[in-house]
Amino acid sequence: MHQLATELFPICRSLTGQGVRTTLNLLTQHVIGLQVHEVASGTPAFDWVIPPEWNIHDAYVIDPSGQKIIDFKKHNLHVMGYSEPVDCTLEYSQLVSHLYSLPEQPSAIPYITSYYQRRWGFCITHEQLQALPLGQYKVKIDSSLTDGHMTYGELFIAGETEDEILLSTYICHPSMANNELSGPVVATFLAKWLQQCPTRRYSYRIVFLPETIGSIYYLSKHLEQLQKNVKAGFVLTCLGDERTYSYLPSRLGSTLADRVATHVLKHLVSAFDSYRFLDRGSDERQYCAPGVDLPVCSVMRSKYAEYPEYHTSLDDLSLVTPAGLEGGYDVLQACLKLLEHNAFYKVTVKCEPQMGKRGLYPTISTKDSTAQVANMMNFLAYADGTKDLIEIADIIEVYAGDLYDIAIVLEREGLLKQSFVPH
Repeated sequence: MHQLATELFPICRSLTGQGVRTTLNLLTQHVIGLQVHEVASGTPAFDWVIPPEWNIHDAYVIDPSGQKIIDFKKHNLHVMGYSEPVDCTLEYSQLVSHLYSLPEQPSAIPYITSYYQRRWGFCITHEQLQALPLGQYKVKIDSSLTDGHMTYGELFIAGETEDEILLSTYICHPSMANNELSGPVVATFLAKWLQQCPTRRYSYRIVFLPETIGSIYYLSKHLEQLQKNVKAGFVLTCLGDERTYSYLPSRLGSTLADRVATHVLKHLVSAFDSYRFLDRGSDERQYCAPGVDLPVCSVMRSKYAEYPEYHTSLDDLSLVTPAGLEGGYDVLQACLKLLEHNAFYKVTVKCEPQMGKRGLYPTISTKDSTAQVANMMNFLAYADGTKDLIEIADIIEVYAGDLYDIAIVLEREGLLKQSFVPH
């Protein structure tokens, strides 16, 4: 995963443009069946319109001494996203209003965009800004804003039912590792794993979208189908550092996705930061909007806007590590495994079943024998057909994953019946 992130890191992505296409073309080499779609500029999407396509080839500022002091080719965060083309000479007093820095992080280049209002600008470290001399500056941004397309990727992995799990990630930021690349990288490897699974109860829909406008467009075209089929979903973002884990709920807060996420985090990690929907900031804003109300939440490492390197050049491949990506992947994979195993269970006999004759209980009763089979007997005690595996696991205070094999054995012995709706 870290190697793929390293390959993707130099690409200048935005809402539209060749950087998004290049990124998706690389991902198609890893994911069989990933379809790439183009949507024309000007296409309506609910209250929005697909913007012009933006491409950039070069940008720089040359100072009064003739030295190139700001260079897009050295770091693509140096140019404000969606900057219109410019080629002129300016006095320092004219240039400075087009320069953006972070006084509180003087060594970081900020990430700044202006998608829906025409302007241009450069982003530099505050240390560099303070060192600029008076005089004339040569300014060049070789970019274009044209009627083109927005590009996105979609993968559908069919399961045994039409019920779907939605995984959504974004591909619209330039060279930032945690806020941009960790999501699509983890999504890519989850897709590879899902395609290798011999059976899948659910179908899986994995989308690689420009944030906000991409999800809005996708919902505008597929809302009815998604509302019918999606049973749980996750926004995949900020999954690559090693500092913490984070959970941001759906707007409703009690969906199947919320229950799965909180259960997995409670049992598989030592601690996690829990946020409110009021703290939202990614595509859960669209999937959980009134009238959409898909069961989608977010499981992350350090949450966007909550770690100091966020939206700066400091969000690099040293912040995102192989171990961090592995942790993000493992938690999301555990969520998907729990969804696959989750069901409602009902015991088939009255009173406690005779476990010894089935070889499921020690035939010599000691004070330790109850503890040896506690999970199995507690599982049966609450398998009344009205509780799913997650609720039973929560009641008996165990990780649901510890009940997977028990459920298989009890079903095989005819002691449990499984269904996907309450009895």
